[in-house]
Amino acid sequence: MDLNTIERDDIGPAADSAPAPAGTAKKVFVKTYGCQMNVYDSQRMTDALAADGYVATDAIAEADLVLLNTCHIREKAAEKVYSELGRIRDMKAERAAAGRELLIGVAGCVAQAEGAEIIRRSPAVDLVIGPQTYHRLPDVLARVRGGEKIVETDYAVEDKFEHLPQPKRAEVIKRGVTAFLTVQEGCDKFCTFCVVPYTRGSEVSRPVAQIVAEAERLAEAGVREVTLLGQNVNAWHGLGEDGSEWGLGRLLFRLAEIPGLARLRYTTSHPRDMDDELISAHRDLPALMPYLHLPVQSGSDRILKAMNRRHTASDYLALIERIRAARNDIALSGDFIVGFPGETEADFEATMELVRQVNYASAFSFKYSPRPGTPGAEMTDHVPEAVKDERLQRLQALLLKQQQDFGTSLVGRTIGTLIEKPGRQAGQKVGRSPWLQPVIVDEKAGEIGDIIQVRITRTGYNSLFAELA
Repeated sequence: MDLNTIERDDIGPAADSAPAPAGTAKKVFVKTYGCQMNVYDSQRMTDALAADGYVATDAIAEADLVLLNTCHIREKAAEKVYSELGRIRDMKAERAAAGRELLIGVAGCVAQAEGAEIIRRSPAVDLVIGPQTYHRLPDVLARVRGGEKIVETDYAVEDKFEHLPQPKRAEVIKRGVTAFLTVQEGCDKFCTFCVVPYTRGSEVSRPVAQIVAEAERLAEAGVREVTLLGQNVNAWHGLGEDGSEWGLGRLLFRLAEIPGLARLRYTTSHPRDMDDELISAHRDLPALMPYLHLPVQSGSDRILKAMNRRHTASDYLALIERIRAARNDIALSGDFIVGFPGETEADFEATMELVRQVNYASAFSFKYSPRPGTPGAEMTDHVPEAVKDERLQRLQALLLKQQQDFGTSLVGRTIGTLIEKPGRQAGQKVGRSPWLQPVIVDEKAGEIGDIIQVRITRTGYNSLFAELA
């Protein structure tokens, strides 16, 4: 599971909240925590709610329904949700005093893990809904408006993707020229540090026909780049259009045939599911961007075994060698956990050595923190926090240097850049490089959705600056 997390739509103080004027359409505000899968799920929730008369809003002050789409990866994730709910509770009380309703819902992985406990601790919450049942949201809200408190966290028997309504073209255009598309959910790997198998369930692959149809709709609406999502995306498999079993590599070749769809990516992968066909796709498919997020977590075989990763450091390095032989300009990204129970200085140094050998273009690194219900939480010999802190600083310093060196290596090169949006400063637009970095160009270099050739002139902290080639 990709440990890179994000947080969107920060909620302001309750005192700033004024109810929407009477007579306007119902509005839903979604705050998204966590991985790209949650971003995708938040979009699909708003799509499902559109059928119930809700319009998405970026301002919580306008909302009639607030949904927190939560993540269980970060430390004390549940406590942060309860803190946020306290602020929204005060807003709900203000609305009630004014004779107007505000509904509160908790979704995502914390919802799946905590269930009814959320309503017990935060009675202002009206509904708790897990990741497998978002397509039931309109029905759940009808029951809530009838006076019930709803906890809907059972795994859906039906295919949730099949029952979710499709977004309108105008909404797709509003979201931009890049899009996420979920092809796989859940995980069967059971790494001892990870809650995903317990909150997202076992691995399920979305049917080819659904994936192709959604990708075609996105392309028709102007999307130029699609990122395929899954907790273990390269484990995807399904019955193809020719009646044979397809893997992710074959699916990527099919999606590349869609007119208008110029770029493809996928995340997050597991080393054990990186097969020959997928590696060949990196070699033979120009639309597949030369960027691969392939988490390893540790460079120590002893710690990898304790994590139940079921590969060794040498397995991983040999795989990287094969991938680079297929595509020599590929940039590697990874995830690392420092301070896993029992990790010694020698184990940590093995991680540092693996990082030196791979030479990452980017990476995400975190201190280990126990997740209730996982085997790692029951282990003894936990590493002191001060030791974790010191090791994390050393690892991040090395990873940052590698990231900066990669950016510097691009200066003077001419690369393709997809223009995505206006820049923060007047006169600029922001594009995306093949390796995912933001690229700052002059606003006259092209229109949003154009893929232009630019020459990199200098690097910023996390971005590149370029001129039209």
